Amino acid sequence: QVQLVESGGGLVQAGGSVRVSCVASRVTFSSLAMGWFRQAPGKEREFVAAISRSSRSVLYTNYADSVKGRFTISRDNAKNTVYLQMNSLKPEDTAVYYCAARFTGTAEYYSLVSQYTDWGQGTQVTVPS
Repeated sequence: QVQLVESGGGLVQAGGSVRVSCVASRVTFSSLAMGWFRQAPGKEREFVAAISRSSRSVLYTNYADSVKGRFTISRDNAKNTVYLQMNSLKPEDTAVYYCAARFTGTAEYYSLVSQYTDWGQGTQVTVPS
């Protein structure tokens, strides 16, 4: 079982930036497809960004339309860490941000909650209006 621990959230002014991190343990990190999701109060968990396994010859990324051009997902296999750099933050970005992992499969990336098998506990990002 993969253990995922997020960090780096907080209170950020609109237009500002923050980077959240997720460290994975008990696993060969490069073999994991990773994703970031978020959940605002009263709403369903939604896809934010995904990145393919490093074992592939090319790294693939995918983003929700709402964050494209503002958020960047990346990974550092030496640190067993996936990052989500969030720029130009808006009040509607306020949510708990979760990282997710998937070990099996052949797709470049995964964008559905149901496609991931392991989840972190989440980190809060608040952008006041």
